[in-house]
Amino acid sequence: MYTIITDSATDLPRSYIEEHNLHVIPTPVVIDNVDYLDGKTIFTEDFYKILDDTSRDIKTYHINPAMFEEAFLPYAQKGETVIYICFSTGIAGTFNAANIAKQNILEDYPDFDLTIVDSKCASLGFGLLVKLLLEYQAKGATKEQIIEAAEFYRGHIKHIVTVNTLAYLVKGGRLSKFKGTLAETLDMKPIITVDENGALEVLRTVRGRKKAMKTLIDYAKEHGVDMDTQTVGFVHAEDPESLDFLVSHATESLGITDTFISTMGCAIGAHTGRGCIAMVFLDCKDPYK
Repeated sequence: MYTIITDSATDLPRSYIEEHNLHVIPTPVVIDNVDYLDGKTIFTEDFYKILDDTSRDIKTYHINPAMFEEAFLPYAQKGETVIYICFSTGIAGTFNAANIAKQNILEDYPDFDLTIVDSKCASLGFGLLVKLLLEYQAKGATKEQIIEAAEFYRGHIKHIVTVNTLAYLVKGGRLSKFKGTLAETLDMKPIITVDENGALEVLRTVRGRKKAMKTLIDYAKEHGVDMDTQTVGFVHAEDPESLDFLVSHATESLGITDTFISTMGCAIGAHTGRGCIAMVFLDCKDPYK
């Protein structure tokens, strides 16, 4: 027997987490010098209201080794086998922090069987990976088969993202103030993906919000396989109007029948702002179904 655990950068819906009794380690967010835990002591509706107020000081940091030790220790004490699926190393230092915690715990519990898997995915792309692995586990997959499947899926989950404002990318240093201001003036929207190393990559920019969302659909049409039979994820940063637009147009255009919808949490949302929206899907047939 083994247990799959993950962290809140998956942006999995609370209902899904509760239904599957999934252990989700919360990622921290600091608001006006006070620490909160994503999905535990702060939730998206309140978080985005705070984020909308530009006078508030909001920062994030990845889960540190001490937090991981606290999360892993009960499993070590019980002698359980664990697979931790972690946030992409291309975006955060979560993988290294988790490994430091593992080494510390092994000093006292040398037989603790913990495998740490770099998802190379973000937000609901990361969540989709965990969902697919849980489904495979439910079919009786062994630990080794789950690790193999994780390596396969992470190379075939596509993310396509756009933001409504560039202000947060400028604030976080991912875009210069000059370029950001110019792009905002021209109503330019970046089209962003996650590359093979799990890092964010700007593919191009388009003018206008609706054009940006239609570009997401065009990308899915080009790269998706069997979109009518796979689960397609949609995640938004508390922007239900844009979500409705994207889901309705994507399902009609791509013949999607199975959608997985969630809200972007603090780990990503703090750096993108309200209105960030994305689609996630597989670019190949699923050999584990």
